[in-house]
Amino acid sequence: MPDTPGIDPTVPPSGVGCADCDAAGGWWFHLRRCATCGHIGCCDSSPAQHADAHARASGHDVIRSFEPGEDWFWNYRTQSYVDGQELAPPANHPVTQPAPGPADRVPADWQRHLH
Repeated sequence: MPDTPGIDPTVPPSGVGCADCDAAGGWWFHLRRCATCGHIGCCDSSPAQHADAHARASGHDVIRSFEPGEDWFWNYRTQSYVDGQELAPPANHPVTQPAPGPADRVPADWQRHLH
């Protein structure tokens, strides 16, 4: 598969949870990985939508799902799925990590907070 612009397959993920939610004491629904720098952010359904905010602030348009069993890439600029190569491991957050998460910060009425 040819290289896709905006994807650096050598950069590992920044962690196992949304870096911005962790810093603010927040929670996420699903996780997305910046394919350029490895920043882990929360999805567009999450309350804070940090993956999209990271793309807008950094110009890093391409993300990959960081959910177990998902391997799709998305380009925020073109609003379309794109092909991408294998990224540096790990490919997803630990399967033991719940979604939404982290468990100790998710409110009981979490569904009401989704976009």
